[in-house]
Amino acid sequence: MGTRTHVGPIAVIGLGLMGSRMSKRLLDHGFRLRGYDPEPARLEEFGKAGGVPADTAASAVEGCWAALLSLPDSDVSRGVCLGRDGIVASSVSGLTVYDTTTGRPADAVEIAGALAKHGLTYCDSTVSGNSALAESGDLVLMMGGPAEAYEQGRPIFAAISRSQHHVGPVGSGARMKLIVNHLLNIHRMGLAETLVVAELAGMDMHGTLDVLKDSLAYSKAMDAWGDQMVTGDHMSPYARLRQSHKDARLIVEHALELGAIAELVTVVRDALAEGEATGLADLDNSSIIEVVRRRAGIGRLSPFL
Repeated sequence: MGTRTHVGPIAVIGLGLMGSRMSKRLLDHGFRLRGYDPEPARLEEFGKAGGVPADTAASAVEGCWAALLSLPDSDVSRGVCLGRDGIVASSVSGLTVYDTTTGRPADAVEIAGALAKHGLTYCDSTVSGNSALAESGDLVLMMGGPAEAYEQGRPIFAAISRSQHHVGPVGSGARMKLIVNHLLNIHRMGLAETLVVAELAGMDMHGTLDVLKDSLAYSKAMDAWGDQMVTGDHMSPYARLRQSHKDARLIVEHALELGAIAELVTVVRDALAEGEATGLADLDNSSIIEVVRRRAGIGRLSPFL
C-alpha cells in the first residue's frame, strides 16, 4: 500500500498540552479532524480551531482512516482503545491507531493484540519533545509497528514532527521513548544541580547559562529548560512536573526489568516525587530546580502552592 495523503478525516483523541498543539499542526496542513477529550473546554477550543468535536472516542473515529492518541498514560490508552465507549465500540474498520502516549512497552503489545482481533492496527508512535516543540512541529517521532502502517502514517508524522524513525515492531516506540527520556531526565536534573551551584557561588546566572551552552557540557536540555530555571518562572507549563514524575517511574521500572543500572535516573525520580508532593505537580517540569534550591536553602516558591 502506498502512502496515503489527506483521504478522509482522522481522529485526535486527547486534546491537552500536546494533543491540542498536534491537532493545530494537522489542521494547518489541511487535514480534516474529528476529536475527543473528556474536558468540555478543550473540545470547545478544538471546534473553534476547525475540528469536529465528538462526545466519545468511539464516535470520534467514525469515518476516519487513522486516529492519533495523546493521553496521560497507557492505562488511559487501554480504556480509549478497548473500553465501553472506546474505539472498539465504533463501527469503523481498517483504522490505524497511532498512539503518542508514553507508557509501558508491554502495554503497547497488549493493546495492539486486542485491537488486531477487531481488524484494527495499533502503533506506539511516541514523540520526543514538549508542547512548545509540538506547536512548532519540531518533535521527533519514534514508531513501533508494521512497516506498512509507518508508510501510511507519513503525512501525519510530517505535519507534527521534524524527523521520524521506524524503530521496530509494536512496543519498540514505547521502549525508545523510555530510553530517550532516561538520558533526558538525567540531563535536566544535572542542569538544575549545576545552576544551583552557580547561584550559590554568586555567579551571574544568565552568563553561566551562556557559557554552559558554549561549552562541551552543552545539551538540548539547556535550550528547553535553561531560561526557566534561571528565572524561576515555571507557571506556564510546556510539560507538567507530575507527567515527568510518571515517566521517571516508568523509566526506572524499564531499566530494572532489563537488569540495568538505574542509579542516576532513580535520583531524578525521587526529586520529582518530592516536587510533586510539595506543590510543584502542575508547574513546568523545569521546576525540578526548585527542589534542588529548597534542598540548598534558597527555594523561591512556597511549598503547597
